[in-house]
Amino acid sequence: MKKVIVVGGGPAGLMAADVLSAAGVEVHVYDAMPSVGRKFLLAGKGGLNLTHSEPVDIFASRFGARRQQIEALLQGFDNQQVREWAKALGIETFVGTSGRVFPADLKAAPLLRAWLFRLRHPAAGPSVQFHMRHRWTGWSADSSEGTHLSFDTPQGPVQAQADAVVLALGGGSWARLGSNGAWVPWLQARGVAVAPLLPTNCGFDAKGGWSEHFASRFAGQPFKTVAIHFTTSQGVSFQRKGEFVATATGLEGSLIYAASSLLRDGIIRQGQVTLHLDLLPDMSAEKVLAEVRHPRGSRSLSSHLKSRLHIDGIKAAMLHELLSKEQMNDPVALAAAIKALPITLVAARPMDEAISTAGGVLFEAVDQHLMLEQLPGVFCAGEMLDWEAPTGGYLLTACFASGKQAGEGALNYLSR
Repeated sequence: MKKVIVVGGGPAGLMAADVLSAAGVEVHVYDAMPSVGRKFLLAGKGGLNLTHSEPVDIFASRFGARRQQIEALLQGFDNQQVREWAKALGIETFVGTSGRVFPADLKAAPLLRAWLFRLRHPAAGPSVQFHMRHRWTGWSADSSEGTHLSFDTPQGPVQAQADAVVLALGGGSWARLGSNGAWVPWLQARGVAVAPLLPTNCGFDAKGGWSEHFASRFAGQPFKTVAIHFTTSQGVSFQRKGEFVATATGLEGSLIYAASSLLRDGIIRQGQVTLHLDLLPDMSAEKVLAEVRHPRGSRSLSSHLKSRLHIDGIKAAMLHELLSKEQMNDPVALAAAIKALPITLVAARPMDEAISTAGGVLFEAVDQHLMLEQLPGVFCAGEMLDWEAPTGGYLLTACFASGKQAGEGALNYLSR
């Protein structure tokens, strides 16, 4: 019986194991943590967003520069097939108002339990064997074969070998859950082209930070019903409405995450990026100016803005934070700032704080089955490949799809 080692017990690794086990292959999953799927479980704490219900062509467009490569993977396992796969595990799903797809109970744990049960107790073929607290440390020193691996365990170093290997080691975010990017130099030493890991779906630090008053009172509070817009030095425009959160040093949250790749790359190129915050995206600039200019009698400016424009709390505080007294008392300048308040960002937050990472093994370094050109019999899947996507179910779906492709690629390799 053929044997395959899967390194990494996240969604991509488990999907590869599922494909291989169903085909009758002996599968051994190795993971550094005490249990598998830890990042998967944490991602589901606020409601597990499995995928998105939008048409596949629009879905594929969310992967930016790597659309072509991810679209090829989605042909084997797209967003609809994710729902069918969950249903086969006994988990019904529903489409939320935003188009995102969730398990009926919103939880990740029941889905993971059902999946692991099927892997350990398949209807036919061998059960998947799990080796926990086995941290991959590269290849065996006495072998040039890519399928001879070394692991650190609580009992000491161990060696393992197989007919094929699937690496699903994750990116570089949330190291405490297992993915720390330690694999990068080991693959590079074997001649594998790897793009530097970078944070994405992340927060950013504002230039100069916030005042102690603003940070102490408003860090963690959301900006609701706002919009941001900016144009990169490459001429790419971004404009979107949504929500985000002030942090002690800058900004984070869904609207910022959606723009994170453009903001990050702009900061890398220029050292900083200035976005413009529209505090009242549903009101025209002319209307805002008229309301600001409306006579306020004896009322304070704060009372006036709250009464006429419903600007108070964190929105009012941000105006005071970034505008001078002269600008606050100039109706034209104040109205302009309400519609386009400039905020300069100078650094992405550290990679370990990011939801996900960009960079990784270049698609040019693998064949169409995701096998490494430099290491026959070794396949890569999941976030360790060089792609990125916004939140909304895109990350998980691409991990599933790449895991399936790698598993099928390993089967194809074994058959040869």
